[in-house]
Amino acid sequence: MALSNIKRVKSSEIELKDRLVSIQRVAKVTKGGRTFSFSAIVVVGDENGIVGYGLGKAKEVTEAITKGIDDAKKNLVKVPIIKGTVPHEQYGKYSGGSVLIKPAVHGTGVLAGGAMRAVLESAGITDVLAKSLGSSNPHNVVKATIDALANMRDAYTVAQTRRVDLNKVFNG
Repeated sequence: MALSNIKRVKSSEIELKDRLVSIQRVAKVTKGGRTFSFSAIVVVGDENGIVGYGLGKAKEVTEAITKGIDDAKKNLVKVPIIKGTVPHEQYGKYSGGSVLIKPAVHGTGVLAGGAMRAVLESAGITDVLAKSLGSSNPHNVVKATIDALANMRDAYTVAQTRRVDLNKVFNG
């Protein structure tokens, strides 16, 4: 991810809603038998352009989810949203997972699968076309989606970066 585009947000200032993306049960085999632990991927967002993800691991499911929520609140990013959709088409990649996110007209809804849907809805995007192109592993899909959203820029940001008028961005 390009660090210049990511806008960090403090979680204490906003009301966040959490969504559980997936829970994995892991078994460690020892001389005394199997020891189970759980890992949970959680996405938090205010449904108004702020989203983050976290991973929690613990011996019990509720503890893993709580740790995931706390971790997600530390990794929040600001996403530009224009009229309920994303400003432009964007690819995102993390490890084996790659995703494609495209803007859609009003009324389309969130056309995305499991892990991507949770991230996009938590960010507050209501109309979008999205496709997971690589790995279906929820860890990689969530991180690739966050990567794509973090690298998005709206017209105002592009105008500021280039030091030109907003009209020049649209009209060449």
